Amino acid sequence: MKNKFFEVIKKILVLKEVKYGWSGDYSSWEEVQKQCDGYDSLNIIEITKQSLLKVKKGEAIYERDGFLFEKKEYSWPLISGLLKCQTELKELSVLDFGGSLGSTYFQCKDFINDEVNWGIVEQNHYFVVGKKNFEDQQLKFYKDLESCLKQQKPNLLLLSSVLQYIENYEELIALFLKYDFKYIVIDRNAFISGEKERITLQRVPPEIYEASYPCRFFVEEKFLNLFNSSYVLVADFQSYCDGSEMTNDGKKLYWKGFIFKKK
Repeated sequence: MKNKFFEVIKKILVLKEVKYGWSGDYSSWEEVQKQCDGYDSLNIIEITKQSLLKVKKGEAIYERDGFLFEKKEYSWPLISGLLKCQTELKELSVLDFGGSLGSTYFQCKDFINDEVNWGIVEQNHYFVVGKKNFEDQQLKFYKDLESCLKQQKPNLLLLSSVLQYIENYEELIALFLKYDFKYIVIDRNAFISGEKERITLQRVPPEIYEASYPCRFFVEEKFLNLFNSSYVLVADFQSYCDGSEMTNDGKKLYWKGFIFKKK
C-alpha cells in the first residue's frame, strides 16, 4: 500500500499560491514568518505524542511527522550509514538534533543494537514530553546541546529534515563544526536547482495537522561548501521520502542526504 502521507503531498502544486504545500519566493525569513504559526503550536506536539504512543504500545506500526503508517518505511541509506559508523567507532553515540519525539530513532532501532546511545536535542516542550513519555535506557532527551554533549559524549551528529527550518542555519552549522563529531549524517535535506536558494511558506495539509512555517530550499553546492573545511563527504544519497517536484518557474526540487567524516 502506498504511503498515504506522500500521496497527500504529491497532490500539492509546490511553490504556487496554493492552499497547502510550499508557496512563494520570499526575500527574507522574517517576511514569511509573519504569516506562519510556527512549531510552537500545541496541536503538533500533541498529535505527534499520541501517534508515537500508539507505536510504543504496539497499536500502530510507524509514525513520522505525526502521521501513522500501515507499513514501516525505512531510509536504507541512513540505516547503512549508521551501521557503517557503528562498525568503525565501536561505540556509537548519536546526537539527533531536532529529532522531535524520536521518529527517526524508532525507525532505525530495529537495525541498531542496544548499546547505541541516542540523544535528542529539542525545544523545551518537546524535551518535557519526550522525557516523560519516551525516554528509556537507550533513548534520552535534552533541552540543549551542552547537556547532551556533557552527559552522552556523542560521536555522530544526525540532522534529519531540520536545517531547512532553521533561520540562522549557517551559524548553527559553524557551531556544530566546533564540536568535532567523528561523523555528521544529514537526511531529508531540501534543495532547489539553480544558483539561488529559495525561502518558502510551507502549509501542512490538514490530513496531517494544521500548521505553517518557513522552509528553505538550499543550493546543493553552496550547502556542501559549509562542511568542506572540516569534513570529507563519504557518500550522498537521494532521500527516500519527499520525492521530486518542479516549481512553477521550472526549478527542480529534491531531497538528499549526506554522510560526512571528520578530516
